[in-house]
Amino acid sequence: MRSRCRHGALALILLAVLAPAGGALAHVERTSYWPDPRPDASVTPAAGGEVPAARTLASALDASALGTARVVCQPDSMDRLRASVAKAETDGYDIRPHDHRSLSTADGDSLIALNQQLFDQCSFSEIQPAVTASGNNDRVVIMPGVYTEPSSRAVPDFPPECEQYRTDNSDHGSGAVSYEYQYHCPNAQSLVAVIGRAPDTGPLPTSDQFSRPDPHGIPNAGACIRCNMQIEGSGVSADDVVLDAGDVSSGNGAPLGSKKDVTLKVDRADGFVALNMTLRHAAEHDAYVLETDGYLMDRMKYFYAGEYGTLTFTSDHGLTENCDSAGHGDSAVYPGGAPDTGAQTDGVFYPKPRLNQEIRDCDLHHSNLGYSGTMGNATWVHDNNFWGNTTGIATDSFYAGGHPGYPQDSAVFEDNRIWSNNFNIYADDSDITSATPVPIGVGILIGGGNYNAVRQNHIWDNWRDGTMLIGVPDAVSCAPDGAAPPKCLPKNYDSTSHHNKYYGNVMSRTPDGQPSPNGVDFWWDEMANNSGNCWFGNVGSDGTAASVTSDPPPPPMAGTSIPKFLPEDCDAPTNVGAGDANKQQMEVRCLAAIGAGNWDPSLCDWFQMPAKPGSAAAKAAKKLSLSGETATLTPFCRLAGGLGGTLSCRPFLHRV
Repeated sequence: MRSRCRHGALALILLAVLAPAGGALAHVERTSYWPDPRPDASVTPAAGGEVPAARTLASALDASALGTARVVCQPDSMDRLRASVAKAETDGYDIRPHDHRSLSTADGDSLIALNQQLFDQCSFSEIQPAVTASGNNDRVVIMPGVYTEPSSRAVPDFPPECEQYRTDNSDHGSGAVSYEYQYHCPNAQSLVAVIGRAPDTGPLPTSDQFSRPDPHGIPNAGACIRCNMQIEGSGVSADDVVLDAGDVSSGNGAPLGSKKDVTLKVDRADGFVALNMTLRHAAEHDAYVLETDGYLMDRMKYFYAGEYGTLTFTSDHGLTENCDSAGHGDSAVYPGGAPDTGAQTDGVFYPKPRLNQEIRDCDLHHSNLGYSGTMGNATWVHDNNFWGNTTGIATDSFYAGGHPGYPQDSAVFEDNRIWSNNFNIYADDSDITSATPVPIGVGILIGGGNYNAVRQNHIWDNWRDGTMLIGVPDAVSCAPDGAAPPKCLPKNYDSTSHHNKYYGNVMSRTPDGQPSPNGVDFWWDEMANNSGNCWFGNVGSDGTAASVTSDPPPPPMAGTSIPKFLPEDCDAPTNVGAGDANKQQMEVRCLAAIGAGNWDPSLCDWFQMPAKPGSAAAKAAKKLSLSGETATLTPFCRLAGGLGGTLSCRPFLHRV
């Protein structure tokens, strides 16, 4: 009974965490669905069913090539292009900070000649009119320049003529912006919008008393009108073509103001390709790909969006590669609400398990999070660099009502370099405002996920933890969010945080073999009843398994799973969390503080800058922690409702 009461208190307090989730948005989003994963044969070639292939820039000048090419330019586009070519021939150019390339004189001359022909065909000075004029298989080529889209900016956020298309079909309250709304008023929230299908052909299903509608398939989706579409910059690199949703005087830095919620919106546009552009300064998301089957975003840069650099929501068969993304209030990339193509595959709509979206060869840095994915199911994140974020990577099962695919499962994080994620976004001099509070100094955080693999990564110099695994009870994940009826009900006490595997990782050691410690390599909250999580085959700072650090400690006998030690045998019947009151109390403090909008480090040490491992401050903190001294809960008790309220306010050991 005591244990049940403690977890009940946890659930009650954490209800507050969910309240801000929908209200942070400038507009209420519609209920979203997973697109049909089969190719749409009504278009030739069929749209979707796989990651689309990019067409070459030169093919835009081929009159016999598929589709019509429309060229957008500015009067000085050729001058900008020549200057960019000259600089690249001398100094090279950056695809991303860790990918510097060269340009030969012959290739530079060829690019100038190609652009001159494009310039001669140019008939648009803004991007949106070229997109609106396009249909299936068409493409828009954008020549060098900074595009602010004056006509789109002049469209109000909520045009009166589209009020009739607001809907209550939403996971976050009434008055949602429907697909019909986007179709008729594409620039109400977006600087540039690619609306891929005709309006819905019939009424949408509504939620029953207990759950959101079945997400398998977009109900009554209209026919393709802009599928297999490609938008690309014609410059040397993404730096040459800029879509700016804010103040251009900000450059690629923190925006002085945002004029649109989204820089580039791609909605139900199966087979979409974006190449070689910079998107920046959106109030919410720089790139927003929604309900789209088949997309490719290659050689793109994303800077300083209020929430996400890229938001690829309820989309399938996607590839994001060769990207640079920095300065975001939530995360640099976010494949949220991803399809159930992993452990929860139904065998019918998704016949076989597969990874549905891939993120590779990207630099994801100086953001609240490098990667996040609420219900980021079966994503493949590999060969990326995560550094200088508050937390490098996070995936979770929170806010299940608005994200299909509960609980999160089956993501693969491998062959990444994850280091120095110690950015104090909460500091007074931070140039970014955190949209989703996360702990400072963590490499990878899994909050309530199942069957995830963290393997063969290099993880070093994260001052709090190299990795964290946190249990999230169903009553918390499915907590009411103010919507009526509720959008999900708990399956049981703890359907999340099971069967996550951490193996083959190099911890606290740089790729060139130098020791560079994390605060703790592996941290697990040992949530009661969580099972099947395991850590094995990893090495630490001196290249041996014995140098790996963890909380709880490694088992006394290698390869075993014993309660109160870090499990190494994945399938052992003893591989079950035994619970840890101090850790659960810490989580209660932090999540309740977040729910109250109070990010005071005295309430939650997640918001306190950790000491550098090995420093005098870190050694003193460890000594204090081991001494058995306690930290008072008085400030938190006031926050939670006073002594004798929903939580016992007795002192507890405070994790430093």
